[in-house]
Amino acid sequence: MLDPTLLRAQLVDTAELLKASRNFDLDVDALNELEAQRKQIQARTQELQNLRNTRSKAIGIAKGKGEDGLQLMADVVAIADELAVSEVQLQSVREQLEEIAQRIPNLPQACVPLGASEAQNLEISRWGVPRQFEFDVLDHVELGARLGGLDFDAGAKLSGSRFTVLSGEVASLHRALAQFMLDLHTREHGYRECNVPLIVNAVSMLGTGQLPKFEDDLFATEVGEQKRYLIPTAEVPLTNLVRDCIVDDAALPMKFTAHSLCFRAEAGSHGRDTRGMIRQHQFEKVELVAICRPVESEALHEAMVRHAEIVLERLELPYRRVLLCSGDMGFTASKTFDLEVWLPGQNSYREISSVSNCESFQARRMQARWRNPDTGKPEPLHTLNGSGVAVGRALIAVLENYQQADGSVTVPAVLQPYMGGLQRLG
Repeated sequence: MLDPTLLRAQLVDTAELLKASRNFDLDVDALNELEAQRKQIQARTQELQNLRNTRSKAIGIAKGKGEDGLQLMADVVAIADELAVSEVQLQSVREQLEEIAQRIPNLPQACVPLGASEAQNLEISRWGVPRQFEFDVLDHVELGARLGGLDFDAGAKLSGSRFTVLSGEVASLHRALAQFMLDLHTREHGYRECNVPLIVNAVSMLGTGQLPKFEDDLFATEVGEQKRYLIPTAEVPLTNLVRDCIVDDAALPMKFTAHSLCFRAEAGSHGRDTRGMIRQHQFEKVELVAICRPVESEALHEAMVRHAEIVLERLELPYRRVLLCSGDMGFTASKTFDLEVWLPGQNSYREISSVSNCESFQARRMQARWRNPDTGKPEPLHTLNGSGVAVGRALIAVLENYQQADGSVTVPAVLQPYMGGLQRLG
């Protein structure tokens, strides 16, 4: 959620920046009208509260003097009735303002290039050189079939399209990738490992920005009268650990990681990447989340990107780092770097990690604060999140980059200890 000051004192400028950077139309007239109503009703509410208190005290004084306080009591009843109506009206206006604010995306940092789509993203660097093959390369779908480890038909039979059954050595490789990432991030990068719920309440989804805007892309379940959601990423439960908290300065920064299943309806994918495991309804990620003081977030953002890059470098997978333009960033992000891994089967780089600095945007939604020792007052935290990295896409990248002419796949050296010393699949 944006700083409310921007929507009150700098509304026109904020609306113009949202349009230019996010192509988001903020209804300035509607906000001005609601804000005027809020001020008027709030002033009247405070006036009625003061009148009620004054009349109530007057009743006590009158009774103390033995005077008739019937008229004063009638006044208090009338004031209380009007106050009740005024408080309901004020709450209604505040809820309308809150509803608008919850649907406004974050503002990009000044360094983020303006643009409407990935075509305006800025490549920052590349690592590694794509392998030159002396044979016709296969994509992960064909490799998985030869290895007998990827069964898309079984996934469709069990659940429908965009589900996959992994088995045998391919399933072991998938598990090894996740364990390798967790060990790297906890032992070398200083993250605290968590095991988090896969089903969360609506308040948690609201806090990290999935609700209300992206409800169509979520899987939901209802037991009794309560609706809960399957997480689209472990970012949701990890970041919400500090919801409604005032964190001690000494506890910052906080760094969490979790390996989890993730669930996405892919409502906005419009049929893209229907072949193979690129875009699934159920997949796994090793997530990185950081909670920090505002002054730390830029340096921590860079560090988190490096942590994800090191995963790919240890796996010896070529990749590139891309700074996303304003129109391609996620709803809550102020700045995002994508890491794109080279996939020989597609002859292109594809996203495998997205690391974002959300600054105070999520923290304001969650009421997540820290006590600034310089002021002694609670202030919004900064939150960051990213994939460290997507396990399924890492599996795809390993299969395709390490394939051999006979259809077998060499196991990367860093993963062999996790595979019981196995050096080759197939």
